[in-house]
Amino acid sequence: MTSGAKTVTVFLTVLCGLLLTIVAICGNWPWWAWAALVALLLGVPLLITKIAGIRRRTLPPELTPYLPPVPVERREEQISHVSLPSAWEDYDFLFSATVRWCPTGKPAEEPIVNPAGLAVEAVLKRARAITKDREPGWASFIQHELSGALSRMQPEPTGHLQAMAEAITLTLSEQDQERLDSLASVRKDKAVWEHQRKYEQSKREYLGDDVLKDTGSAVVWWLAKNDDQVHKAVEDLGLLAQLTSAANDTDVPERLLHLLSPPNTEDAEPEEADSLGTADQPLGQTGSTADHFDAFLQGMGLDAGDVRRGILTRQIAEILVTQGRNETAEELLRRFDAPATPFDDDFDRNSTGGDGSGP
Repeated sequence: MTSGAKTVTVFLTVLCGLLLTIVAICGNWPWWAWAALVALLLGVPLLITKIAGIRRRTLPPELTPYLPPVPVERREEQISHVSLPSAWEDYDFLFSATVRWCPTGKPAEEPIVNPAGLAVEAVLKRARAITKDREPGWASFIQHELSGALSRMQPEPTGHLQAMAEAITLTLSEQDQERLDSLASVRKDKAVWEHQRKYEQSKREYLGDDVLKDTGSAVVWWLAKNDDQVHKAVEDLGLLAQLTSAANDTDVPERLLHLLSPPNTEDAEPEEADSLGTADQPLGQTGSTADHFDAFLQGMGLDAGDVRRGILTRQIAEILVTQGRNETAEELLRRFDAPATPFDDDFDRNSTGGDGSGP
């Protein structure tokens, strides 16, 4: 019997006793009636207590496991694919987690209608404060950062609840991930292309400003490459002189003209023979730069039809462009059938004056 039931029982007993006493006094009851009244007043509370004890008797122990469990208050909420901002505009993270909360015990002026809503809002604010400064490409790393930052119970703004999150996942949409992968691939390709372009520029500068600056530099370079073939270097002085003259778009110095060998015009077409000159009219004295270059190619053993003529012509033409000799470079390419593939961007810009308006 509870304390409230006991209080009511005593109150009713006392009230009934007073009523019966008044009735007995007014009715002039005999002594035995008074004794029955006292017994009744003492027996009624005992009887009520006994009846309440019978009702409070517990079930047998063997039936206890079959009792329904006491319902437990649910204090968690699942959220899935909530958009959170990143440091890049229009690239949002997708946040999923299990939000848990517990009351702080602080008295509330008004009842809390939806504690789950307060807890979810608090967790999302904490997550957003982190993701808004992070780049989208680091989603997997930021996921673990959020797991650590949101793993502690912290009060939400109203102070009535403490909230945390677990089982956190942070991803990007499939389309955004494909865009990021494409951007990363382009950046890598650009870096490789820039390295290749700088390498080619450095090589052209080395050949044009150092190796082929003049005949003496070309001879020194050749000897450094072939230090055990001095006699061969002497034999090729004419070829080296022609090569440096072609690279710098100048005529072969007079002091080196005797080293040049006249071109073989026996097998040439009549028109071509006229353009190359005759044995009585030396090439070095009247021929153009293209004529000198043709003699150089033939001296190297690169006859007409040899694909290496075009390759070498292209390389020399690139060097001439770096020296500002665009017209000579174009003349060599037209005459010696250079490969049809276009030059790289640097050569095209230099050969057209940089803006497509010509040299």
